Amino acid sequence: MADEMVETLIYAKPDTLTHVGTHYCPGCTHGVAHRLVAETLQEMGVREKTIGVAPVGCAVFMYNYFNLDFAEAAHGRAPAMATGIKRTSPGSIVFTYQGDGDLASIGAAEILHAAGRGENITVIFINNAVYGMTGGQMAPTTLPGQKTTSSPLGRDVETQGFPFKMCEILSQMEGSAYIVRRSLHDVPNIRKAKKAIRTAFEVQRQGMGFSMVELLSSCSTNWGLTPAAALTWIEEHMIPAFPLGDYKVHPAAAALEKAR
Repeated sequence: MADEMVETLIYAKPDTLTHVGTHYCPGCTHGVAHRLVAETLQEMGVREKTIGVAPVGCAVFMYNYFNLDFAEAAHGRAPAMATGIKRTSPGSIVFTYQGDGDLASIGAAEILHAAGRGENITVIFINNAVYGMTGGQMAPTTLPGQKTTSSPLGRDVETQGFPFKMCEILSQMEGSAYIVRRSLHDVPNIRKAKKAIRTAFEVQRQGMGFSMVELLSSCSTNWGLTPAAALTWIEEHMIPAFPLGDYKVHPAAAALEKAR
């Protein structure tokens, strides 16, 4: 008698995600980032003690896609709301999920002071170099010469300044424990991004201080590119402007990451 075929499940949708289709544009890597965060929280077994803070921007409805507690913050104020939640519920895992407009523009003061205070929260920072939700205007992270709906001739650094490099800025704050930049443009880098997200949450769980993972992300709609071309654009243009790497890592966090 032939051996019976045994089916083994090797990949499944995590319980931390709901069964709801997203509103994101085709090719947008917000969906990839959501999946990485959801998988990490499930693998850590902390779903029921996690509270997320949604931004104003493309991810404003992200609480519909996660099967865990969420709060909605005013534009740029997610770090302040996360601070209040963490201080009143110190046993919770608290994270914000913010785009470059939310975090680096209207929320610049909030994120700087949260890092300066060493708030024990985790920030997932999506950098796609434009204001995605409102029509693709120039953002604090828009590259020099990059064309947007509000800089049709390209960003002119003489009149519009240089892009903000948030990892480099926040790594200077004494309260920061884990500040790294990763990318979502291909599978090897997505795997590295997930590993960094896990370390950031572990940094919070062990009370080391403020942690942030910046993720270079695509916006094919506002960049005027196909999804595949947008991923190539990240590699060819964004990574040279925003180098990947570890910008500040607490020694205990480095040991955690090395052990996995």
